[in-house]
Amino acid sequence: MDDYNFYNNDFQNPEPQPVQTPLKQEKPKARFSILTVIVAAVVAGFVGISSAVITTAFFLNRDNGGAAEHLDLENNNISINVDEQAISVVEAVAKKVTPCVVGIRTTTSVNSFFGNQQESSGEGSGVIYKQDGYIITNYHVIKDAVVNSRNTKIEVFLDTSAENSYAATVVGYNIAADLAVIKINVTGLPTIEIADSEKIKVGQYVITVGNPGGLEFMDSVTYGVISGLKRVVSSDSDIGLIQTDAAINPGNSGGALVDATGKLVGINSSKIVSEEFEGMGFAIPSNEAVEICDRIISKENSPEPYIGITLSEKYTAEVLQFYGYPKGAVVLSVYNGSPAYEAGLRKGDIITEFGGTEINDFSVLENLMSNCQPNQKVNVKLYRSGRYYTTTITVGSNNAIG
Repeated sequence: MDDYNFYNNDFQNPEPQPVQTPLKQEKPKARFSILTVIVAAVVAGFVGISSAVITTAFFLNRDNGGAAEHLDLENNNISINVDEQAISVVEAVAKKVTPCVVGIRTTTSVNSFFGNQQESSGEGSGVIYKQDGYIITNYHVIKDAVVNSRNTKIEVFLDTSAENSYAATVVGYNIAADLAVIKINVTGLPTIEIADSEKIKVGQYVITVGNPGGLEFMDSVTYGVISGLKRVVSSDSDIGLIQTDAAINPGNSGGALVDATGKLVGINSSKIVSEEFEGMGFAIPSNEAVEICDRIISKENSPEPYIGITLSEKYTAEVLQFYGYPKGAVVLSVYNGSPAYEAGLRKGDIITEFGGTEINDFSVLENLMSNCQPNQKVNVKLYRSGRYYTTTITVGSNNAIG
């Protein structure tokens, strides 16, 4: 079969893709009954009456004989003995963690249509990882400083005054994981303690520290529980996220999600924003964050290749041939704006050749991609809707800048 140019007219309106990963069926939207609203109102009123009671209930250890509840059935009265130690858990954690969480502001200067210089800024959070100034945050918090490095500056704020700032540089980043490491020229910084995120459990209490809404609300503290584990909420990443009902809002990105001992279990990353959803925030588990950021720091100024696709392990050469498709690696997802996306690759494509090497299995392609160099141009042959196409990918840089 003759090869077709990747951008010919036939490609503009391709037939349905030969390999499609089944889409998840949408679940019916939750509807709240009048009873639910009434219960919510009662709970809200109860919180207003006694926040100390709620805090005690959240962190009460039932086995240590701490807070005791006494019921008088005849008089229908309830008396609660408040455990002062339990009540102070959130306060103590906040006091411990707050010095380890910073505010981040990026400011980009651009020329307007009329030739005037204008500035745009964004704000987020970060976690102090090392005493000599290494800070973990989200990639999207400092993205402007990567995309427009010459005209963008990064400021880090270490205290609640939001007045004293330190200039920061980008050490590196991992776009797929939405993680980045920046550095300030300061030593002796307080560092966050790290927990093993593999040991956390659903229902465990967690606390967030960050800057929701920006530096105006710096060092805000919220608490809740772990609602779920290993959640995948975006096709741009295959990292299983921690789901929590602790409030995560714009500006919290890059902040800390910690356990009841003040140890980091996750880096706040995203929130589902919709009228149908409430209390659904997500964080990158600490184990994954530390592994990626350690790799970024160890390879500072030594870029890793970035192409921007994930591959399916389900469709082996045998499975593809059984269904009448050529051997190759099936594209499971393509990150928006990635080198692969810009080259025209899409979900469901079967990559049959990469840089002149025939692809018989996804593992072969993974090895070839990992051995690429940033800025390298690679010819790719793929199969889509009964035809072969060719294109060229310019390999990007995933985790570090020179």
